[in-house]
Amino acid sequence: MHQLIARSPLLSSAYQAALDKLPDTRKFTQRLGPGLITGAADDDPSGIATYSQAGSQFRFGLVWTLLLTTPLMIGIQMLSARIGWVTRQGLAANIAKVCPRWLTLSLVALLVVANTINIAADIGAMAEAAHLLVGGPRVLYIVGFGAACVLGQVFFSYERSVRVLKWLTLALFSYVAVVLVVHVPWHQATLESLQPWAFFPADAKFSDYASMVVAVLGTTISPYLFFWQAAQEVEDVRLRPDTVELRAAPAYAQEHLFRIKQDTYIGMSFSNLVALCIVLATAVTLNMHGITSIQTSSQAAQALRPVAGEFAFAVFTLGIVGTGLLAVPVLAGSAAYAVSEVFDWKASLAHGFDEARGFYAIIIAATGIGTVMSVFELDPIKALVWSAIVNGVISVPIMVVMMWIGQSSRVMGALTMSGRHRFFGWAATAVMAVAVAVMFITA
Repeated sequence: MHQLIARSPLLSSAYQAALDKLPDTRKFTQRLGPGLITGAADDDPSGIATYSQAGSQFRFGLVWTLLLTTPLMIGIQMLSARIGWVTRQGLAANIAKVCPRWLTLSLVALLVVANTINIAADIGAMAEAAHLLVGGPRVLYIVGFGAACVLGQVFFSYERSVRVLKWLTLALFSYVAVVLVVHVPWHQATLESLQPWAFFPADAKFSDYASMVVAVLGTTISPYLFFWQAAQEVEDVRLRPDTVELRAAPAYAQEHLFRIKQDTYIGMSFSNLVALCIVLATAVTLNMHGITSIQTSSQAAQALRPVAGEFAFAVFTLGIVGTGLLAVPVLAGSAAYAVSEVFDWKASLAHGFDEARGFYAIIIAATGIGTVMSVFELDPIKALVWSAIVNGVISVPIMVVMMWIGQSSRVMGALTMSGRHRFFGWAATAVMAVAVAVMFITA
């Protein structure tokens, strides 16, 4: 693919020279960005709590949900990235093109509410994890983490923010490390994941199992991820204004769509691998030792300590802090992009505060309100339930509109979705619709 582009006469000499100078490893790492960060942000402390509860309550009986959601998650996130790169506008701006104003505003408002609640749960979990590790007042950690997340986005440039977020994705390897230090009965895990009905806990209700399936699906495929990845593709386009005219070249377009595909495949596969490790680790260390009720990620870390040892406890707990520092900026940023696009404000982390005051005001407000909610010890279970309900309300209509946009030649031009991409996109939409229906029925 690189060789094809290098031969294209439409490429500027500067771009061609820069491409030729890049070593192969550098080309590969440059492809990883929006997809990798988005996938890693999906495994936030709230998600860790959900996956921990799945493993502790049903052991290996929910592993199949992560195998199911992987291709669906890849399909829908590739679509959001494609929309951002092709249209050079974020998801909210594109939704506004095809939906009534009231519907667009309603979806964006609900997204902001869900993200703020999620921020509160994540900051509270980070503070509790820090308290477990080093002691000290919980409130101090809440304020410190909230301030760090705001200041990082306001004062860091887009390029520096991306570099920091990329490094924070390494925190997720802590959960891979936990699986490596505990003994996983792989034969049993495989058998129970393929036949969950045969190993259903005697004291569990089917409604509990159905609710947990919905929770896992809702945690894995979340609306804020759609908005963030599309916005990051737009940010990347803005960083390269000299290449705008090259987008008409088929080779150049195919190269960038291939880059989006590779980035998204790696990011979403990594995300679900980590989720799988969390389910396996908690199934082995908690469920098999009689611990079947975990409400927060910090409770999961505490429960690991006497069973798996100090190392597993420390690694699991540090991962909560690292993933929280990654996820909170993504949650606040996706809300800010969505609101700014709807009201036609400047929306970019590449702008300074004075250039994009409305954009940064949303980031500060969402993180600030979430921090205050954490100070008043927001109930983590209620936070997760309300966040899941709001996300459920908006996820299906957003996904339907995304599919509509992706298939529209009026919006996407010649770069509409492929047939295979449509299949996985509509499959993801159908699965989420069923999950939301089950959520409301079992609620």
